[in-house]
Amino acid sequence: MLAGERPSACASAMIVRQSEAVVLRSWPLHEADLIVSLFTRDGGKVKGVAKAAAKSRRRFGGALEPMTHVRAHYALKANRELARLDSFEILRSPLCEPVDYPRAAALAFFAEVLEETLPDHDPHDAVFRLLLSVLEQTRAGSIWMPVTYFALWTTRLMGWLPDLGHCLICGVSLTGEPAFFHAHADGLVCGGHHRPESEMRGSALALDSQRLAVRIFRSPPSALAGEAWPRHRAADLRRFAIQSLERHLERKLTTPMALARL
Repeated sequence: MLAGERPSACASAMIVRQSEAVVLRSWPLHEADLIVSLFTRDGGKVKGVAKAAAKSRRRFGGALEPMTHVRAHYALKANRELARLDSFEILRSPLCEPVDYPRAAALAFFAEVLEETLPDHDPHDAVFRLLLSVLEQTRAGSIWMPVTYFALWTTRLMGWLPDLGHCLICGVSLTGEPAFFHAHADGLVCGGHHRPESEMRGSALALDSQRLAVRIFRSPPSALAGEAWPRHRAADLRRFAIQSLERHLERKLTTPMALARL
């Protein structure tokens, strides 16, 4: 039996679990039931049915809001796609602080990226810790640092990000040198392999953004939070990371459009 599991009355068919989790999204099922997608710390992404959740607040209360940090009690049955969600205990709610449009857009971005990138029932503790750390920073100030940090680190943790310190084609060091990227290839290339005249025209990644990427991979988000983060800072780095995510997902994400309107 796995850690965090306890036997039910029918242990051979049902496993009852409790786990720290973050709610990603929910949608209606039948008249009052909801399907909820959770990112659990112990069991990865789990989808389950919250019975009568649309009518009764007794077991779930306000815990079904996206990006709510909860302790989830749920049951998994062999050969069933959906879990049975029993109750959630709120550990931290995004509604504890005012949610303006920029913060709502950032929270929606985190939720969409995780919903699309994470496979079901595959734990990713590093991604879970990343999510909690950026959620904390969205409460503290500008959204642009946590959004940039999350997009870049998620791409890396999914194994989709090559070494950014060297040209993807020739391997030359990009330290202090111009670097370029485009939507149809991984990584960065040097000026010698950038082809502005081709149909694969790319975008430049500013030297400041290259240096910032190095800092992001070496520092927790709290170490960067005290700096000024206007919208234009590292906009090219965010675009690079989001394009990398979309390329590997093979679809366009919708929430970056909301961020672009800010």
